[in-house]
Amino acid sequence: MPSRSALHARAVAAIDQQRHALAELSARIHANPEIGYQERQASQWIAAFLEDAGFEVHRAYRGLETAYRGDASGKGSGPTVAVLSEYDALPDIGHACGHNLIAIMGVAGAIGARAVLDSVPGRVAAIGTPAEEGGGGKVALLRAGGFDDVDVAMMVHPSSRTLPSRTSLASNRVDVEFTGRAAHAAAQPDRGLNALEGVLQTFNSVNAMRQHLRSDARVHGIVTSGGSAANIIPAYAASKWSVRALDHQYQQEVLRRFIACAQGAATATGTTVKVTVNENAGYENMVPSTPLAERWADHLTGLGVAIQPAVSDERMGSTDMGNISQVIPSIHPYIAIAPDGTPGHSVEFRDFAGTPEAFDNAIAAAKAMALVAVDVLADRSLYESARDEFERRRREGVVRGRP
Repeated sequence: MPSRSALHARAVAAIDQQRHALAELSARIHANPEIGYQERQASQWIAAFLEDAGFEVHRAYRGLETAYRGDASGKGSGPTVAVLSEYDALPDIGHACGHNLIAIMGVAGAIGARAVLDSVPGRVAAIGTPAEEGGGGKVALLRAGGFDDVDVAMMVHPSSRTLPSRTSLASNRVDVEFTGRAAHAAAQPDRGLNALEGVLQTFNSVNAMRQHLRSDARVHGIVTSGGSAANIIPAYAASKWSVRALDHQYQQEVLRRFIACAQGAATATGTTVKVTVNENAGYENMVPSTPLAERWADHLTGLGVAIQPAVSDERMGSTDMGNISQVIPSIHPYIAIAPDGTPGHSVEFRDFAGTPEAFDNAIAAAKAMALVAVDVLADRSLYESARDEFERRRREGVVRGRP
């Protein structure tokens, strides 16, 4: 086997060779945003790119139309390293989470790792995971067996801070629908049952509950239907919610209390309520693999990118990568593409995600990820360290492991 430094050089060179094409792919995805499970152009563009790079690509992977998987095998048996991409956009504001960059970081990381497979055992899988923004593509793929043969998984997320690891909030997406009875709002209000009041009372009950939640809990929603005219008592009203907390156990307690708020609102208003908890959007908290995250940080620093110190009150959202981290050793580091403090899911962040500077940082992060993948394949001790830590966490109940 060639020296580790020679393998690293080969992986970096393979990414540099595709640099211009990767920049074009990122720009094309950024300019053509598609929301979750509708990323038909992006998934096809990426799948074709991987085929051109020598991967054996399976489209509509595990029955998900906009998922894909590209495989490349090395010499002999060894671990399977999955490098993941996301490519869905947000409604109305496009790639305001920078998934165009996550897409090409996953592609670049997989291409870099593939470049050494003639010298190391194992396999590289480039997996496209749709609908991270609430649709839970990774959760759906997990349930369909899409990660059954994967030993290690990794991806990198754009941010306003560069961090090798960070946890995330466990979460559920919830639809709440109220049904009442329509009536003339002026002439016959006593004959109506106001579904909108059910929605409003749910908001009021949640606001009353907030004081008694832990500081890491987040409950937030929007009204999606509230009636059609001011002089008609609404017979139907609906809202969408996200219910989050730092760990899955407490998040489920908050979810139960939230559902009770909706049920109480129905009782108070005389309406009926239907609460739908989206199973695919049940995101678990991220538990990063320490050995893999530290190795990524070492490689990124070696590439000239500084790591920022973590703070005790790091701001965080939720990701379905948390579900992957619950079953196999995984990392989900962050690369800064915007000034510190730039809010994610904003027009400002979207605009930064399309800049050459953001692409440069993303390529550095992808190279570091490719080097971690190379190390997992070439250095049995790194893989064993990650696996041993995961098994210890499983015994302690920190992660659940495979079913």
